[in-house]
Amino acid sequence: MAETGGGGESTKPQLYSYWRSSCFCRVRIALNLKGLDYEYKAVNLAKGEQFSPEFLKLNPLGYVPALVDGDIVISDSFAILMYLEEKYPQNPLLPKDPKLKAINFQADLFLVPQIHAAINIFNVDMNEYPLLSCIYEAHKDVPAIQNAMPEKQPDTPAEARA
Repeated sequence: MAETGGGGESTKPQLYSYWRSSCFCRVRIALNLKGLDYEYKAVNLAKGEQFSPEFLKLNPLGYVPALVDGDIVISDSFAILMYLEEKYPQNPLLPKDPKLKAINFQADLFLVPQIHAAINIFNVDMNEYPLLSCIYEAHKDVPAIQNAMPEKQPDTPAEARA
């Protein structure tokens, strides 16, 4: 985490994101499930934009994803998820029960983006993984999840859009 040094609070969080990464996808899912309006800032990892002077000024480690919320910069997807859950309690991502919390967190925010990538990038036959297929099928049509998928992002190349 880093301070932006800006002093003034931005009206909405800014997510420095890349369309294809599952780490970015899990953060977009969380923002959508919480109903948070955020500004999408594309960072093209294939072109090394995370190492540009402009980005390094914001985030000296060059880590992505990065969430800017007011005067704080958080640059780890799991840390971002935990921050969002604490700072924005509306539409909780997790149930109160610790066992259910662990299962829910893993399925919604971590497994769905990974399975999506396995199917759509690596052409994995999910018939060999019935439990994972069941989890994916149960979640893939949720609008907040659909809108977070790589092919729906503003920086997705035309040839990768579904």
